[in-house]
Amino acid sequence: MMALAMTLHFLSVIIWVGGMFFAHMALRPAANELLEPPQRLPLMAAILGRFFSGVWVAIGLLWSSGLWVIFGFYGGMGKVAISVHLMSGIALVMTVLFMFIFFVPFPKLKQAIVSKNFPEAGSSLAVIRQVIVVNLSLGVITTVVATVGKYFW
Repeated sequence: MMALAMTLHFLSVIIWVGGMFFAHMALRPAANELLEPPQRLPLMAAILGRFFSGVWVAIGLLWSSGLWVIFGFYGGMGKVAISVHLMSGIALVMTVLFMFIFFVPFPKLKQAIVSKNFPEAGSSLAVIRQVIVVNLSLGVITTVVATVGKYFW
């Protein structure tokens, strides 16, 4: 059962952090280069909507599998390494940041596109991008803590 929990955990990390890397480092620059705002902004909103659906699933699996491992296999937070506490704390921040994206600038982006207010849509997308950069950085840090943490703490 531990193998199942860890597999779900790692796959969820790949989906969330890998998706942010792809969106920020590959998709966004290509869309900016090739498309004008009236085409680019609806495309980005549609892509983010699909990605965010997967992120909700990933977050649910990350938290449930992580807590399953901590409490089901190790016996609680008091019995795990400091690296697990760091990962949990960063995961909480990442989750809150994602919820901010999903509930604040993302609806504004979609509404601005419907009303064809492309400057407002661009501003909302810029906020989303900035928060994704922070979350991507935190995701990379968490991945490093997960892989090397047991060797240092």
